[in-house]
Amino acid sequence: MSFSQDALLAFVAAVDNGSISAAARQLGKRQSTLSESIANLEIDLALTLFERGSRQLSLTAAGQRLLPLARQALAAHDSLQLQAAALASGVEARLTLVLSDTFHTGSVEPALKAFASLYPYTELECLVGEQDDLLALVRSGRAQLGLMSGDVQGGSEFAVRELPQQARTSLYVAPDHPLAQQRPAGAWALPAHRQLRLQTFTNTLPPDGHTGSCWYAPSYLLLLEMTQLGFGWAELPDWLVARYAPELVPLALPGWPQQRSLHAVWQRAQPLRPAAAWMLQQFLQPAALDPTPG
Repeated sequence: MSFSQDALLAFVAAVDNGSISAAARQLGKRQSTLSESIANLEIDLALTLFERGSRQLSLTAAGQRLLPLARQALAAHDSLQLQAAALASGVEARLTLVLSDTFHTGSVEPALKAFASLYPYTELECLVGEQDDLLALVRSGRAQLGLMSGDVQGGSEFAVRELPQQARTSLYVAPDHPLAQQRPAGAWALPAHRQLRLQTFTNTLPPDGHTGSCWYAPSYLLLLEMTQLGFGWAELPDWLVARYAPELVPLALPGWPQQRSLHAVWQRAQPLRPAAAWMLQQFLQPAALDPTPG
């Protein structure tokens, strides 16, 4: 069984306009052409779609059942045409971003809303990664664009753009942690207590100069949860604490809080395609960025 796109359109247009003649005027076609298309559709389906002999256009029971499916078929055809046109223009079928938790998600949300409207046929995936893990995802092609804090190690392998937003981090403990009670005036008190430290999957060796007891986690969100449970002190992004754990206590030590630069990174050998390039431009606009909570 096969039937044409024009036949389905004639069927739906006749119903929407209340008559075949009105549908013909809307579509800019002859009434006889639409009548023939509908008749051929009924032959192909081996069903009668409209009641014959009625002064007003009315559907048969079969026509009522098939009308929603005809609308779906037309919508699917329209979507296929639009997505094919987008792919032919070079727009990605799928875009993957990898974000550091130091990047304020308030900066991402407005861009995602606009992206959904401008690129409705591009699948979007957001991953979370830090430092070496983030670079590994971009290097492998698993992600096309990354947003990370700190300096980018990789030489000419990566294209890098500094973002106008900065990441602010502080040292935090749970309210019942000893450091919250002592309120130390200097960093000398920290080694006596367990540190909760970021450790990526890619870099498995403890950092140079490490002293004291440490627990490690690959994400700031997991470090935040460990800090909430009182397992130790940790450096955490201020915005993340303000949104998810405002009860944590910042340690007022010299040099803290700290500001970190944020960078967008992608493979230099793989230039950004339209959707990714548009997303990058959103992150480079200061007016589009939400301030980090003070």
